[in-house]
This record gives sequence, structure tokens and C-alpha cells, in this order.
Amino acid sequence: MGNKKNTVKKIKSALISLSDKTDLKPLLVELKKNNIKIISSGGTFKKIKELKFKCLEVSDFTGFKEILDGRVKTLHPKIHAGILSKRDNKSHLKDLKKNNFDNIDLVIVNFYPFEKTLEQTNNHKKIIENIDIGGPTMVRAAAKNYNDVTVITSNEQYSELIRELKKNKGCTSLKFREKMSRLAFTESAYYDAIILNYLNKNANINFPKKRIVYSSLVENLRYGENPHQDSALYSQNKNNKIKQLYGKTLSYNNYSDIFTALTISRSFPKNTGTVIIKHGNPCGASTLRDNLNSFNSALRCDPISAFGGIVSCNYRITQKIAFELKKKFLEVIIANGFDKNALRILKLKKNLRLIDSSNISFGEIFKSYSIDNFTLLQSEDNRLFSKKKFKIVSKRKPSKSQFDNLIFAFNVCRFVKSNAVVLASNKSTIGIGSGQPSRLDSCRIAIDKMNKFLKYEKDVVAASDAFFPFIDGIEKLVQSGVNAVIQPAGSIRDKEIIKFANDTNTVLIFSETRHFRH
Repeated sequence: MGNKKNTVKKIKSALISLSDKTDLKPLLVELKKNNIKIISSGGTFKKIKELKFKCLEVSDFTGFKEILDGRVKTLHPKIHAGILSKRDNKSHLKDLKKNNFDNIDLVIVNFYPFEKTLEQTNNHKKIIENIDIGGPTMVRAAAKNYNDVTVITSNEQYSELIRELKKNKGCTSLKFREKMSRLAFTESAYYDAIILNYLNKNANINFPKKRIVYSSLVENLRYGENPHQDSALYSQNKNNKIKQLYGKTLSYNNYSDIFTALTISRSFPKNTGTVIIKHGNPCGASTLRDNLNSFNSALRCDPISAFGGIVSCNYRITQKIAFELKKKFLEVIIANGFDKNALRILKLKKNLRLIDSSNISFGEIFKSYSIDNFTLLQSEDNRLFSKKKFKIVSKRKPSKSQFDNLIFAFNVCRFVKSNAVVLASNKSTIGIGSGQPSRLDSCRIAIDKMNKFLKYEKDVVAASDAFFPFIDGIEKLVQSGVNAVIQPAGSIRDKEIIKFANDTNTVLIFSETRHFRH
């Protein structure tokens, strides 16, 4: 019996302070059934009275009126002593009696909508005013004192609280209070992390001394890269969701490739870009203006690797393009919208997933890699080829066509795993060598793919993500038909590379930007 008294606590009074007042009535009904006294303030007090329930205003409870335009209303000893007092501590009980304070057994609070405010305005003063102080203070106090006090921080928890009160006849169990305490500290930490992130961004601080990462669970995934690995998807933006129009649930590998594919296709000029991804690497890309030709050109770079891959298009899928896509075995198609007839055609493919990316937005992208208690963090490699920062170091100058293709190839090269070599012609990739410890091997793979699927192309250019350490790599490329090369430079053999280019009448450009991707 004694144990039950220590674990199951009767709720006699509740303090309610809400920014989001939805779904409040059923909870008030249950509180009334259990004769629970309600204390509230401001808009919440008005709402409770509007719903025709009894309620004591905070200022009447404390004997202290709101001040500083509402900045100070619940920050009062009577409030916090009522929340923080240990019910079995004689000293605490004595202090309460001495000061004529009462216990508060239930705290129901949700915070000022700081995250929503960020979505609606850039006004710094308005944003700062939507930093809640009283709410998180009460929540943290109640969460700390979970042995005696129940804390609720979301209307999603109302139904669970109602069930708990019904089950325990107006009481809550220790197990329930512990759970709500954990969720409350989570909510408080999440809220503070959003504020901190905003303040760091406002001050242009990307790598603060202490970094707090926040995100909300989007969904638990069936498994990770392999069936024996657990995984889940989180997001920092609740409204920025993947809009899946058709197909079975997305996997960890699907999401990984989707984010890669979107990053690449959005780096291309609008309404022209197609990229095909397989295992995190592009196996074909094109920026031809005709969308159907763009897809077909990306595909023919490596149609074998494209099997079971992901296609991302920064344009709308028409019926004509859908007929071509339907012929191929693809895991996912991402596009900037789908025509009605295109959807009808593609939905005939049983195992295909369709993603509408038109409302997916990317802010400043940071990449992270974590192991144990260490995290590597870096900004995304979003530096495009600069026409101001490069050197034509060969005697032969590039034609306009060569230069355009060199820019295209080098920008694609940013997204290919190192060592990376990209061959291109007609603003389309025609051979990609990726992920090799030897740059020479990457050259060979790119050439082999070109010869296997395309045989011969005019005006073939090559891009390398880093310098050629020896002549053998560029030599191999030139022997295969490459007539223009772009690379960052920086090798002790740069002069030998330049001499070879001049001896073979090859265009050579030093980009002065490296694009390693490990």
C-alpha cells in the first residue's frame, strides 16, 4: 500500500499555458470529472472560459499582475514552489505553509511557436519576442520533479493523459510521469537548439565551440544499408517532406540516393538536368535542353549500371518521357512534377517509387559523418566552376563547345566518388570512372565505359577531381580520343603535364579548385 502511495499521485491542481490551444476541450472535460483545479493565464485563460470551464487566472493565483508586455507572468515563486516542492519533504512542506503556497500537480504547456515564426518572417525583433521563457522554465521544473508532478508538452499527449487519469481514478503513475518528463526535456532541448541554430546563423557562425543538432523523427525505416542494421529518417524542417506519389515504402538506400540525386540535378540549369544514380554515384548525366534527349543521353552513358538505379530530373515528366522511363527497371523517379498521363503510365510499374520534388527545398547543406563520439562536419562542395578562377595553360585554346563541355564535366565531377574522372561530349557524360585508389584506374574505367557503350564521340573532354600525379593518366585519356582536359593542378609534375598537352595539341585547363568526395 505504501509503495502505491509513493508511485501513484493524485492530481488536485493543474497549470495550463498554451500557444497551440487545439484539442483542449476533451482534456478539460476529464479534468472537471476529477475535480482538478485549473490555473491559467492570457489567451489560454480566455479560451478555457470561452469553452465554459472554471479557471483561476495566474495573476489572481499569485497576486501579481503581468508586467513587461507579458514577458513576466508565470515567473513567480508561488508557481515554481508549487511545481518544485517535494511532497514527502518536511522542510518543503513547511516552506509552502509558511508562504501560503499550494502544490501544482499537473503542468500542461506548449511553447511560443519559434520554429513557425522563423518560417513566416525575417524580422529579427519579432523572432526574438517569440523565444519562450516562462513555458520552458515551468516545463523543466515539472520534468525535474516528475516524482510528484506530471508534465504535458503537446496536444498529441492529451489522449494518453486522459487514459491515465481514467485508469488511475484521477491519479498518474510514476512510469507515466517518468515518460512525460523524458519527453518534456526532449521538447525543451529541441526548442533551445532551434533558437541556438538561428542565432548562430544570424551571426554567420558555422562551427561553434559547442554544436547542438536537432531534428524530428520522420519515420522508422525497415532497416539500414543492410537488413541487420537499424535506421530512421529525421528532419530539421517538419514541413519539408518527401512527397511520394506512388510505390512502396522508401528504404535507407533509397533515401541516401535520393538526396544525392537531388543535390546533383538541382546543380544543373533549370528544366534541363537529368542524373542517374546507383550506389551513391552518378552513372549518367546530361543537361540537353530537350528533356527526352536529356534522359536518353544520361542513360546511354552506362545503361547497365543504370539498371535498378534512381533517376532525378529537374523538369516535369510528360507522357512522352514516361513511355521511355517505363521501359527501364528503376527503383525511384524524382521529378519536378508529373503530368496526369505520365503518372498513369508509370503507376503500371509495380516496384517503382515516384517522388515529386517540386516542394522540397534545401538550405545551406552540411555533410556529417559520425563514429562513436566523434563527428566530422563540413559544408557541401557547392563551388561551381568559376570563369574568373582558371588558367588555360596549353598553347591550344578551347573552342566554345569544348569550354562548355569542360565546365559541365567538371561540375559533374564534384559528385563522383574519388578518385574521379568524367568524360563528356554534347553536355552529357559519356564515361565515368569513380572510387578508385589509383587515378589511372579511374581513367581506364571511364574510357572502357565510353568505348563499351558509345564507341566514338567527337570533341571528347575529360575532367579530373584532382591533379594528375604522373603523365600516365592524361596520356591514357588523350590516346582514347580526349582533346581537352580540366584538372585542378598542384602536382610537382605540372610542367610535364603541360608539355605533354602541348606536344599532343591537347587543350589543358587548370581549374585551381579540387573536388575530392570520399
